[in-house]
Amino acid sequence: MAIIDEIKASFRKGSTLTRLIYINLAVFILVNLVEAVFFLSNNHARFSGFMSLLAVPADTAMLVRRPWTVITYMFTHKNFIHILFNILWLYWFGKVFLEYFDGKKLVGVYLLGGLAGAVFYIVSFNLFPVFSQDIGRSVALGASASVTAIAIAIASYVPNYTWNMLFLGRIKIIYVAIAVLLLSSLIGFSENTGGKIAHIGGALFGYLYTVRYKQGKDMTRTLNHFLEKLFAIFKPKPKIRVTHRRAETDMDYNKRKADEQKDVDRILDKIAKSGYSSLSAREKEILFRQSNK
Repeated sequence: MAIIDEIKASFRKGSTLTRLIYINLAVFILVNLVEAVFFLSNNHARFSGFMSLLAVPADTAMLVRRPWTVITYMFTHKNFIHILFNILWLYWFGKVFLEYFDGKKLVGVYLLGGLAGAVFYIVSFNLFPVFSQDIGRSVALGASASVTAIAIAIASYVPNYTWNMLFLGRIKIIYVAIAVLLLSSLIGFSENTGGKIAHIGGALFGYLYTVRYKQGKDMTRTLNHFLEKLFAIFKPKPKIRVTHRRAETDMDYNKRKADEQKDVDRILDKIAKSGYSSLSAREKEILFRQSNK
């Protein structure tokens, strides 16, 4: 339980980057746990049906029935190597991103970059004849388009930012981002073509985001405003303690003031006869309170 509590505290207090990484890891663990359950129950064939609820389909008819997949796909990984590289690139480029932008913009670029990747993937599979036989069974999943959007966005914004890389020495971030894009999107294009197309969509959004931001336009502003409104609905409201106090009439006020004055007069008479030391603690408190009014 202590470990779980530490993870919860780290999620609550961590940066937006930390939370994005945790969400990806949590979904990855969930997916593999569900697969294990299906396998042990001798129903592994049904696991693909579960994954279809998270991965975005190329078939627009299926997409209409599962519109949420344009969001869930960018947090879903099945393969360990896939999530490992995505998390590493997200962490490295995300750290630099947060040096120049805030966490809201990081989430905005992540989500919109992922959406751009999904759009490119779906449009391409329905536009180019080479994919006509694969539309019905093709799905995309993974954070690659979102991560690529963040990488290209920050590399375009500060192209001369340098990293000290093992065996390579100091190298500009723009060269690293271009290398990542080439390796993940263009080399071996005939393999996992849908994923590579999604990467390109994310990269184009990342570049466009930086161009527009330098022109004074933040493309994530509308999305972030919507998310703030959405999260405000689920945020617990502070408990308001309500007390009821009966309104005091003029008659009540006059009576209360007269009683207070009688107490003061009595205390003063007592002081005159027996001295201040003869007063009780309550009488001293009354006298002190009245002297401060």
